[in-house]
Amino acid sequence: MSHIPFNKPYLTGKEIDYIYQAVQSGKISGDGMFTKKCHDFFEKKYGFRKCLLTSSCTDALEMAAILLNIKEGDEVIMPSYTFVSTATAFVLRGANIIFCDSRKDHPGMDEDQIESLITKRTKAIVPVHYGGVACDMDKIMAIAEKHGLYVVEDAAQCVESYYTGKDGIRKPLGSIGHMAAFSFHETKNIQSGEGGMLVVNDPQFAERAEVIREKGTNRSKFFRGEVDKYGWCDIGSSFLPSDIIAAFLYAQLENVEDIQKKRISIWNKYLELLSPMKDRFSMPVIPAYASNNAHMFYLVCHGLAERTEIIEHLKKNGVNSVYHYLSLHKSPFYESKYHGKELPETDRYTDCLFRLPMFYELTDADINKVVTTLNNK
Repeated sequence: MSHIPFNKPYLTGKEIDYIYQAVQSGKISGDGMFTKKCHDFFEKKYGFRKCLLTSSCTDALEMAAILLNIKEGDEVIMPSYTFVSTATAFVLRGANIIFCDSRKDHPGMDEDQIESLITKRTKAIVPVHYGGVACDMDKIMAIAEKHGLYVVEDAAQCVESYYTGKDGIRKPLGSIGHMAAFSFHETKNIQSGEGGMLVVNDPQFAERAEVIREKGTNRSKFFRGEVDKYGWCDIGSSFLPSDIIAAFLYAQLENVEDIQKKRISIWNKYLELLSPMKDRFSMPVIPAYASNNAHMFYLVCHGLAERTEIIEHLKKNGVNSVYHYLSLHKSPFYESKYHGKELPETDRYTDCLFRLPMFYELTDADINKVVTTLNNK
């Protein structure tokens, strides 16, 4: 019986060639020629103000927390239904995390609940665009402006995702908040095994971001010939990825349109074949203001026991399906620190949401097998 994995990294064909070129260039540490190519690609294609590749999305979020001068006692609002890095980046600086519930129709944070969570200690809002589907950024940015808060978009899953606001302008996710963090982990649409990127849209943070990324030094200025020596200027860490990682990533970026076309066709095939089961499962919702970058296809069933049975049934029949996040406000690390209200929608997605295999090389036969196996449960 053939086995269908949950994910399979896709190679475009140029990755090894570009890695070889990076090695031949004589510089494979951070900020080599392929890192610059990646920065230029993102800044030109999506209009991001300043891009800095990092070793992970976690690193990018940690840089954002440092740039915002998050300190002991500050509060940061974010969804509980997210990956732990969204929270740990700010906890490391001493922040108290104020968790927001998910929407009834979508795992993303409920924008209408954000304002009620704001106190005099609130410093930032971190919306997570779940599955590459935009939060309502008009609402979030208006709340942030009203209360003098910063917005850091957790855009880990959001390459080629867009938001159309009330002004009718279509904006790439990651270009709207003061900063944004992307992931290029092997499960993402565009990947380099590990890797991430900080996007700085607010120019007040741009120069310091370079310093923090270079261990707290102004070495980037030195390499550009802007200073005759570099020194220790600030706190920071080694957030730069090797140019080998950037070389791999650039091969992916050159093929982003082909990758997206294929993934969207897979997503649409799933929706077509699974629609007859809409009484049994809740299907993904794409709000009118959001685009769909086909990062994932998930279903929501009616309970934890049912989901456990479904995942086991799929696995037994050669299909690897997985659940997703666990409520962070009920995690072993944070449960004793959480003093907010119940988050029923977050807990529902924690218990009931599961994801189907989603990768470039998934065939129509594979999709048919997934759907047929699910239908036979």
